Amino acid sequence: MYTVKTLNHISPVGLLRLPSDYFTVDAKMENPAAVLVRSANMHEMQFNEELLCVARAGAGVNNIPIDQCTEKGVVVFNTPGANANAVKELVICSLLLSSRDVVGGISWARGLTGDDVPGQVEKGKSSFTGPEVYGKTLGIIGVGAIGVKIANAADALGMDVLGYDNNMSVNNALELSRSVRLAYNINQVFAESDYLTLHVPLNKETKELFADMLSQVKVGVRIINTARGGLIETDALLAALDNGTVSCYVTDFPDEKMLNHPNIIPIPHLGASTPESEDNCARMAVDQLADYLRYGNITNSVNFPDVDLPPIKGLRLCVIHRNLPNIISEITAAMGEAGINIENMASKSKKDMAYTILDLTGGTPGSGTLDRLRGHEHIIRLRVLKA
Repeated sequence: MYTVKTLNHISPVGLLRLPSDYFTVDAKMENPAAVLVRSANMHEMQFNEELLCVARAGAGVNNIPIDQCTEKGVVVFNTPGANANAVKELVICSLLLSSRDVVGGISWARGLTGDDVPGQVEKGKSSFTGPEVYGKTLGIIGVGAIGVKIANAADALGMDVLGYDNNMSVNNALELSRSVRLAYNINQVFAESDYLTLHVPLNKETKELFADMLSQVKVGVRIINTARGGLIETDALLAALDNGTVSCYVTDFPDEKMLNHPNIIPIPHLGASTPESEDNCARMAVDQLADYLRYGNITNSVNFPDVDLPPIKGLRLCVIHRNLPNIISEITAAMGEAGINIENMASKSKKDMAYTILDLTGGTPGSGTLDRLRGHEHIIRLRVLKA
């Protein structure tokens, strides 16, 4: 029986995928084998030794201490693409709101009084005009699951779409409309784009990446940020808005300095706030968590490589270890010394870490063999699973 702790409300559509004969789910559990989380901050949490994995029902993992999890052998999952359609729709909405001052117009119209409202509307509407997006250039920074959908939708609107991604997957590339252009230099996107939309995670590299962006953009650009607030420094953004470098900034992550600026549209983190998105994220997070706990397979981990084998027939040895020479040979040698055959094996690395799965036949490794492997200085976690 595996115990799963929820730190936020998780859609029942996802939780129902955890069969009660294998899993117990409780928000108040003390020493869980797994954690399901959405937005709760885990950086101050004390991790119990039994914790095997954390599944984030969403794409961003800034609320999870990734380095600490990695050192403890705790696999962190996210759900890339599960909320992609919801975010795509909000970005398309933001494109239009940033061009046509619909927000300002609505606010103004709500304040009208008197018997001649239609006349006032006709007289005042010119204050809220704005350009069409048709024929304009949209730059997309980060052409992943979300960026691809936005690119294709913007292309269908008649925009010239220019994307940049320094690590684009083959699958995402194949999904792009043929007329979408890909830039090999991010500065090209900054210089050519009438609109910019950001779709990258927040980390040391991306903070540095956008540090000088506002000095390179096309004058009058409209920027949409549904990725992470910290991608753009607020004071620099406000200065760019005040001097006309940036015409409008639409953000899903407003801070207190942004709320009353006339050229900022603050959205209260609605990117993935649809019932469909929450259900999709919960399903994916739960399935990945369950597959790892029961079968040792890893899919969509941010700190360990994706590794999977077909269903277990007998015993399965799952080993999280450092990505160093000879460790796999030491593991297989230990099985050989114990007279155990390795029927199937898969191993991959991700930066400094690696993960190896071995399906075993012909016997069960004894406690001495397992203890010896667990005591290895470069083996972080070892589990034995049964069919």
